[in-house]
Amino acid sequence: MGLMNIKGEVVLQSDERAVKWFIKAAEQGEARSQAILGIMYEKGKGVPQSDEEAVKWYRKAADQGNAHAQYNLGWMYEKGRGVFQSNEGAVTWYTKAAEQGYSQAQFYMGLLYYEGKVVLQSDEEAVIWYKKAAEQGNAVAQSDLGWMHANGRGVVVNDEEAVKWFRKAADQGYPVAQYNLGWMYNTGRGVKQSNEEAVKWYTKSADQGNADAQFELKMMYYDGRGVPQSDKEAFRWYKISAAQGNANAQYNLGLIYANGRGVNQSDEEAIKWYRKAADQENAYAQVNLGWMYQEGKGVPQSDEEAVKWYRKAADQGYANGQSNLGVMYSKGRGVPQSDDEAVKWCREAADQGNANAQYNLGWMYANGRGVPQSDEEAIKWYKKSAEQGHADAQNTLGGMYESGRGVFQSNEGAATWYRRAAEQSHAMAQNNLGKMYQDGRGVLQSDEEAVKWYRKAAEQGNAAAQLKLEIMYQKDREVSPSDEKAVILYTTPAEKGNTNAQLDLGVTYENGRGVTQSSEEAVTWDTESAEQEDANAQYNLGLMYKSGRGVNQSDEEAIKWYYKAAEKGHARAQYNLGWMFENGRGVPQSNEEAVRWYTKSAEQGEVQAQARLGFMHVMGRGVSQSDEEAAMWYRKAAEQGDAQAQANIGWMYENGQGLLQSNEEAVKWYKKSAEQGDVQAQARLGFMYAMGKQQIKDMQMRKLTLESCMQKDKESPNLMKKLSNGTKKQQSKEMLVAKITLDGCMKMDEA
Repeated sequence: MGLMNIKGEVVLQSDERAVKWFIKAAEQGEARSQAILGIMYEKGKGVPQSDEEAVKWYRKAADQGNAHAQYNLGWMYEKGRGVFQSNEGAVTWYTKAAEQGYSQAQFYMGLLYYEGKVVLQSDEEAVIWYKKAAEQGNAVAQSDLGWMHANGRGVVVNDEEAVKWFRKAADQGYPVAQYNLGWMYNTGRGVKQSNEEAVKWYTKSADQGNADAQFELKMMYYDGRGVPQSDKEAFRWYKISAAQGNANAQYNLGLIYANGRGVNQSDEEAIKWYRKAADQENAYAQVNLGWMYQEGKGVPQSDEEAVKWYRKAADQGYANGQSNLGVMYSKGRGVPQSDDEAVKWCREAADQGNANAQYNLGWMYANGRGVPQSDEEAIKWYKKSAEQGHADAQNTLGGMYESGRGVFQSNEGAATWYRRAAEQSHAMAQNNLGKMYQDGRGVLQSDEEAVKWYRKAAEQGNAAAQLKLEIMYQKDREVSPSDEKAVILYTTPAEKGNTNAQLDLGVTYENGRGVTQSSEEAVTWDTESAEQEDANAQYNLGLMYKSGRGVNQSDEEAIKWYYKAAEKGHARAQYNLGWMFENGRGVPQSNEEAVRWYTKSAEQGEVQAQARLGFMHVMGRGVSQSDEEAAMWYRKAAEQGDAQAQANIGWMYENGQGLLQSNEEAVKWYKKSAEQGDVQAQARLGFMYAMGKQQIKDMQMRKLTLESCMQKDKESPNLMKKLSNGTKKQQSKEMLVAKITLDGCMKMDEA
């Protein structure tokens, strides 16, 4: 009768009447009524809420062997509600319920053993209890058991077994399992890789509000994997996830608005979403918000506000926040100037491997600011930064080798570091490298190479390089000055047939520097030079025909000139010729010919050719499929700083494809790519940090929020639930998501 009153069957629903009848039955020893009466008192339904009364009735039912009551009584002991808190009492009653086959108790015992909460931590015991519950159809236990198999926790890694349990839970509609199953299809673990199946399961999970699945769907739509490419649909899923309060999605939404990708660029919208994430203690958003205040973008400029947000991130141990805070102290912006504080914060970040901080700390030692002056210490920190690709550090290190400060003087060492920075378009380094070639120091003397690097620096406005170009030209060296003076100096020798002058005059007209822009004039001078067999001019002419600038567009003519330059060994022309063959532009499509030309170009160090050749090998296009060859070429491109190649080599390390599996190497390359803004690398890096797939020193990157013991967290954007060596991801209402690394996103000026 009591149950009928609760459910409203036959009689009108009434908690008070239900309690009346439950009491009558309970007082006669009916265990089920006693258990239900305990729930009524615990929840305050039909009676005044009373933990003590709840415990009283749970105990009466539990003593009669009612498993549900035993489980509930264990929970009361664990939480100290209505009784003195007692872990031993909790475990005793949980165990009694679990041993009777009560699946929720079995699942919870597994959870306790996994976390080492109340009991000694044991993955093996966790698996035993998860399996008992899973075999009874408990969806959460099935999902957790799948995770244990996927990660080799308490069992040997078995992706097929993981997929089996994920599928059982997913078929019951459990959103975390649906997400995990989608991830397995996405990565091809335990199943044949299928973007379509990944999208199917991500969608099921996302429709139930799973923010991680929503994030993954966004990536699928952005990339057009398993679904038609759609920035609009990707953005929609991002907004849904962000609107649920997902801090990671909010942060990334801020990035989207800041960069204007797929939306109208808006600093104000970027600020709005950065602030939402920052208010949830997302350190990455805090740094970006600080930078917006520092630059006055979307908000009134305020160094004080910038410092406030940098400090919040720094206090969480985030290296970018620490580095930027150090710079603010060094410059006295928003805080009283303090070299000691600058050194303190730069060192904190530098010790975590932050390249900007390492460079700044080197500068502090070189100049004796906040520390005793020491060229040796300066070299140490400059080198750490330079080896991570920091162009300023590379150029400065080149200067130290050239002058012999803190190291044995070495022109070769100087040229090496100048080149690394110059290849990253560092204007000062390009000028310095040009001088090394001009003087023949550390490299073979070459006016042509000197001109090449002076020109690159001059085009970026480097006054020293511009002056050197003019001086070299006036001395009849192969060079070209700039703007109006350039036209005057180029024209006479160009008309006399000087191929370098003709080439430079063509570039001047194409860019409209010192003359009215005219692609037609550019073609005229390029043709003059190209017909004298100048490879650079032939390459330029190929570009003009391919794009139809200054001439009628003609792929066939483009091929003709690319071929002439490529036959002379012009690496860029070889790459473009390969691209034309791959895409069937102006020639019959041929992957084999594409590979042939890509190889010629790649062997000369052309980074795009190396990256494309890696793709051809991994796909088996024009060559026999070979992951090992793909990895070799991706690595060559990655070592030259190509962001996509860095992401690809990271993926190959992560998955052990073509080389030995290494999470550490994967993180290393994802980080290099992510620092250049590669979105996929940023997402994969967030995934790696979230799942603890390497031992991470930065504990902030491992911080996982634990919520209710009965629900799951929803960590990282790419998270296959709980793939972490860190804390157990429980089923929780919300999460503090793992951060996407963007160490290079918000660079500060040197200290």
